[in-house]
Amino acid sequence: MTISKVLDYAKPSLKGTLRIPGDKSVSHRSIMFGAIAKGTTTVEGFLQSDDCLSTIDCFSKLGVAISVDGEKVEIKSEGLAAWKEPNELLYTGNSGTTTRLLLGLLAGSHISSVLIGDESIQKRPMRRVTDPLKQMGAKYIGRENGQYTPIAVEGTKLRAINYEMPVASAQVKSAILLAALNAEGETVIKELETSRDHTEKMLQHFGATISVDDQTIRLQGGQTLTSTHVVVPGDISSAAFFLVAGAIVPNSNLTLQNVGLNPTRTGIIDALNEMGTSMTIELDELKSHEEMGTIVVETSSLKGAVIGGDLIPRLIDEIPIIALLATQAHGKTVIKDAEELKVKETNRIDAVVNELKKLGANITATDDGMIIEGPTPLHGADLQTYGDHRIGMMAAIASLITSSPVTIDNAECISVSYPNFFEQLTSVLNE
Repeated sequence: MTISKVLDYAKPSLKGTLRIPGDKSVSHRSIMFGAIAKGTTTVEGFLQSDDCLSTIDCFSKLGVAISVDGEKVEIKSEGLAAWKEPNELLYTGNSGTTTRLLLGLLAGSHISSVLIGDESIQKRPMRRVTDPLKQMGAKYIGRENGQYTPIAVEGTKLRAINYEMPVASAQVKSAILLAALNAEGETVIKELETSRDHTEKMLQHFGATISVDDQTIRLQGGQTLTSTHVVVPGDISSAAFFLVAGAIVPNSNLTLQNVGLNPTRTGIIDALNEMGTSMTIELDELKSHEEMGTIVVETSSLKGAVIGGDLIPRLIDEIPIIALLATQAHGKTVIKDAEELKVKETNRIDAVVNELKKLGANITATDDGMIIEGPTPLHGADLQTYGDHRIGMMAAIASLITSSPVTIDNAECISVSYPNFFEQLTSVLNE
């Protein structure tokens, strides 16, 4: 049963300091790489969200010893060769990252297994991963020739490939790289546009030799990873909601600490700067393999902008909240080249447009994005999340500036990536 949440704020301002919870992408990978590496890997700043806990559950079923103490995780493993064949389904929940990256890892293993996700995952396309992995010799059985879960994976010997990415997708790239670790020969991946590089950085952090030259990546198979210590930065995709809130809610000033600032993820910073957001950024001392820092944002006079091209892979998950920002900007904002939004947890182009229209926004969907005219005063409405955490958080931030209450269905879906979202929002409210 889903729960509706009524949000009714009396013209608040936002003031205070928030520590942004761990990056979801890095948290997933810290468990996966700890499970591949020999020895004991320790993780600090792990995100205890539903998605990341699904990853832990899957690797526990593969026989990897994982202990969790709040944001600290310890993974003990003798490497992939020591994994055990699971006697039950590997349930990946709502996590596309868990599902797609496991398809790569399990392909070159010595075991057979079956991956299954929730209703949303069972509708998300997997052939973008299984097709290139089949070129490496991977063996899958799934609906529509491996397009949808449940998917059975029979581990086998793999061979290296040269692969040109048809779309910018860190999940596809990462699945191939994880398979390449157990493939014979050198795998070469060529990207059209650079996508987030957490996998490449973590491979290096765990001792692998990997070459990244512009948009060409080379990885030799047969390498052994060594356990290490991982510090997970705060998730900039989560910080984005409070960055926008600080910019659009009157009389606001927010300090966001522990924000991951990996250059392949900071497209949201570029977009906010382009639209006139008042921000300052201070880098922290490097603690591990990912950059992080503190961002201060305050109420801003915003202007429309064109957001597209090679910026899109660097902010693809932040587009819903950027669309809300655009409703309060002066002039036209055009978001384009974002077809990838159609195959997220829901069709985010349609979802964003439909829900912001209910609030009174002047927004139109296009084939590859949306057009927003602003500024527009917003009013309350009953909003759908579509079970999508980012649509849910966009709706919650919108409620801070509406003239009447907003009701959102299935608010619990936000725990997929940001379990303490409402707690942190409440802590900085000044009503």
